Amino acid sequence: MAGTLNVLSICGSLRKGSFNAIVERSLPGLAPEGMSVTKAAPFRNFPLYDFDIQHEHGIPGDVVAMGKAILAADGVIIVSPEYNFTLPAGLKNAIDWLSRMKEPSPFNGKPFAIQSAATGSLGGSRMQYHLRQVLGGLGAFVLAGPEIFIGQAKTKVNEETRELTDETTREFIRKQLVAFAALIERVRPQR
Repeated sequence: MAGTLNVLSICGSLRKGSFNAIVERSLPGLAPEGMSVTKAAPFRNFPLYDFDIQHEHGIPGDVVAMGKAILAADGVIIVSPEYNFTLPAGLKNAIDWLSRMKEPSPFNGKPFAIQSAATGSLGGSRMQYHLRQVLGGLGAFVLAGPEIFIGQAKTKVNEETRELTDETTREFIRKQLVAFAALIERVRPQR
């Protein structure tokens, strides 16, 4: 690895006790040597996307700040639950706003990895497939695998300490982060 890889993480859930937020918190400690993972500011205050808002007032400052953070990162990890068989509305809204930034796009050519945790057995798989379509449509490079679907998430975390405790899951995430580092190295511009 040439230098440090600066990776940004985005949580698709705004809930304080979110299993996905617990997984996101674990990432810096599971990252391979030479990779740092920094949590993005939440998208809680992004208004519902409306072209009239964009046309009359421009892109909101919170959106621009997240877009700049994505542009500055070597790669992005999205950790998100599945709501009603797809992406949470807040995450989709954030992506819709960010996609309006054209010069340059925060997505085009940017490496992304996806993780999800859910109380059910499928672990958010349907959300991930939809998110892959969205990110691919925006020109992002999405890591093919290993995929991280954390089913029965309640049994794999300590909700009081907000820690991911299941060692098998932690090892799968370590493997994904190593593969993500390799993807970043393959696609990032030479410095």
